[in-house]
Amino acid sequence: MAFVKAQKSKAYFKRFQVKFKRRREGKTDYRARIRLINQDKNKYNTPKYRFVVRFTNKDITAQVISASIAGDLVLAAAYSHELPRYGLEVGLTNYAAAYCTGLLLARRVLNLLEMDKEYEGNVEATGEDYSVEPADSRRPFRALLDVGLLRTTTGNRVFGALKGALDGGLDIPHSEKRFAGYNKENKQFDADVHRKYIYGVHVADYMKVLMDEEPEKYQSHFSEYIKKGIEAESIEEMYKKVHAAIRADPTVKKSEKQPPKEHKRFNLKKLTYEERKAKLIERLNTFNSAAEADDEDDEE
Repeated sequence: MAFVKAQKSKAYFKRFQVKFKRRREGKTDYRARIRLINQDKNKYNTPKYRFVVRFTNKDITAQVISASIAGDLVLAAAYSHELPRYGLEVGLTNYAAAYCTGLLLARRVLNLLEMDKEYEGNVEATGEDYSVEPADSRRPFRALLDVGLLRTTTGNRVFGALKGALDGGLDIPHSEKRFAGYNKENKQFDADVHRKYIYGVHVADYMKVLMDEEPEKYQSHFSEYIKKGIEAESIEEMYKKVHAAIRADPTVKKSEKQPPKEHKRFNLKKLTYEERKAKLIERLNTFNSAAEADDEDDEE
């Protein structure tokens, strides 16, 4: 009689080690992360910064983060939901909004480090590739782009945020091959196409097409634009004003929203010893009075 050898014995399962939680959840690519955060030994404890961009359905998050043994440390952050403060109230997740968010974070970081006067970046966005030049006093602030699990396709919004950070004065290693306007077939980069994406001209063109061909779809698709009185012809000028406003004051503004006076509770409040004692006495008294009432009924 032949015995089949157990491939996964009890000893195997004793040695089995589960993967990290964020790997099990499919949120972090640790192989890519280790390459981004590993610092050279001869740089001692110098932080290595990452320019992290993430997208949700309604928001864009951009952060400058460094890794430490205790956990990731956020140097500065910018969100697209801050853009209404600068005059952009609609389209907070498109390519142009990603550019504005990247620009805001770059100016905020340099303002925090008191480098904003030395490194003004590319003041007028022309769509052309731009890399910051080192100044005499200090080297430019360097960070590495962290896209997470995002697919880095040509023209992806994450590269809009990257372009905003580059124009804002940060030093981020990059290539023009992933910006909107790069043609893979003839290997040429068209800066004019990229400029249209930065200033939202591609959105304006789509608005014009829908107005002529599908008015009903235009009414539903651009309802917020119509409500705010934003027309296709005014979009480019609007983004120019937003860029100027960001450069004028990139600092974080504290929220004016008042904290709630009463916090919602979804579980019972923990009672003190005296309260528990009083509650028990009350229950016993209720039980005894009910028992006495039953005895009186039986006697009658």
